[in-house]
Amino acid sequence: MKSRRIFCYFILVILCVSCSPNSNNLPGSYPTYNPFVPLGGTAHATDINSTALPSPTRTPGPTPTRAPLSVTIPPHNANASLVTPTPDISQSLPTPRQASNQYTVVAGDTLGSIAQTYGISVESLQQANGLTDDSILNIGQTLNVPPPAPVTPGPPFKVIPDSELVYGPASAQFDIDAYVKNKGGYLAVYTEQVNDETLTGTQVVMRVAQDYSVNPRLLMALLEYRSKWVTSAQPDVLDYPLGLARSDHAGLYRQLTWAANALNQGFYLWRANAVGTWVLGDGSVVPIDPTINAGTAGVQNMFSILDDRTEWDTDVSAFGLFQTYFFLFGNPFDLAIEPLTPSNLTQPRLDLPFEHGSIWGFTGGPHAGWDSGSAWAALDFAPSDVMGCAMSAEWATAIADGFIVRAGTGEVIEDLDGDGYEQTGWDILYMHMAAQDRVEAGTYVYTGDHIGHPSCEGGIANAAHLHLARKYNGEWIPADGPLPFVLGGWTSSGDGTEYDGYLKRGTSTLEAAEGISDLNQISR
Repeated sequence: MKSRRIFCYFILVILCVSCSPNSNNLPGSYPTYNPFVPLGGTAHATDINSTALPSPTRTPGPTPTRAPLSVTIPPHNANASLVTPTPDISQSLPTPRQASNQYTVVAGDTLGSIAQTYGISVESLQQANGLTDDSILNIGQTLNVPPPAPVTPGPPFKVIPDSELVYGPASAQFDIDAYVKNKGGYLAVYTEQVNDETLTGTQVVMRVAQDYSVNPRLLMALLEYRSKWVTSAQPDVLDYPLGLARSDHAGLYRQLTWAANALNQGFYLWRANAVGTWVLGDGSVVPIDPTINAGTAGVQNMFSILDDRTEWDTDVSAFGLFQTYFFLFGNPFDLAIEPLTPSNLTQPRLDLPFEHGSIWGFTGGPHAGWDSGSAWAALDFAPSDVMGCAMSAEWATAIADGFIVRAGTGEVIEDLDGDGYEQTGWDILYMHMAAQDRVEAGTYVYTGDHIGHPSCEGGIANAAHLHLARKYNGEWIPADGPLPFVLGGWTSSGDGTEYDGYLKRGTSTLEAAEGISDLNQISR
């Protein structure tokens, strides 16, 4: 039951402390944020190992207050020096491959996909195998894959903090619609047809920000940097505002979904210590400076897909995206919330996502939470009555008490801290929920309450199922990482291959597999 959600210049000014943005551009008030305390609420502890079922009083659930954030960031001081980014521990990068590999071509392979997998240029792969751009790959063909030939390492300059890449607490009360209207650029009047809906430019940005969990400020800074869509009423570039000039990526929505996925890819690969080089558009293999942060890795990865080395060096420097971000919103490090995910973070108690007495299949181990670039945050479960993509009569149920902040197009987002902000604390994504009988946004649910019927709605899938994922402070939390997904006492793990994995409880082990069998059937 595998599923994937695939949609699929600027005149440089010397940056100085006197280059302060207009006060109307400042992002407003932000909290001194305690990640263990909901905005406007109090902290609570939960034992994930408890086997006792919660027994809440069945009175109407609390209504989130969406309390105003209490602490205001001081106005930009033109006489003050720029905030110094918090030093990051130097990353121990993967050792570059020193020897050639042999690779056997499988269905769907291209020279580009193979080169990207091995961190080399297409040109070097072609040269090692006597191929040209017109060469056709055959299934079963063996290719020599040469080791990468690194060039000068990338810069240590930090472009943004981690909290400015994710759709997290720092964006909780950012009024994107008011900001865009105030700027009066093309984005303010733009509309686009997306999945049978007509969306404004602001709505497109927010749709991508929410789905991919990427900060809308970052998306707008990229739009401004690449094409001036935020401030210019008549920008020069319309069809491909981020510069990815591919016919299947025309329009704001597809440009932004591509960018958000590339940003996430760099961010989460860096978080997992799974990348040591970027392969640029001109084939350069650039070793990554080990002192950058995950947010900067996301930006560097995105630009690596677009740029040659000269362009890339500029785009990821103080005179590239950072400068545009600074003039739109102020210094991004003034807005940093650190750490996004504390080292002592624990998961609240979560139950299995279906009713007592039902038998479901554990059909997908750790895999991408949203599109291919995000962390492997998701697990898949399928009910026993699955008939292709027909809506199941079975119910997916709430795995914890919480407030439904969004529901539509297959997805349901539950906010577990109950403050009404998707960007803070723990959130749960229930994906592929059919429109019929789906829980409505604004509903408070208790553990075991109905969320919706599994289907294929909202993404690409080969059969009805539930795609379940976690976020904390806007960051996708891997199901195969140091904080495993624990559901009803079952603990997730992976084996390094997407969708493969296990659930273990005591001496029992289930293995992810399509269909329902003795290997993967699970019940409450």
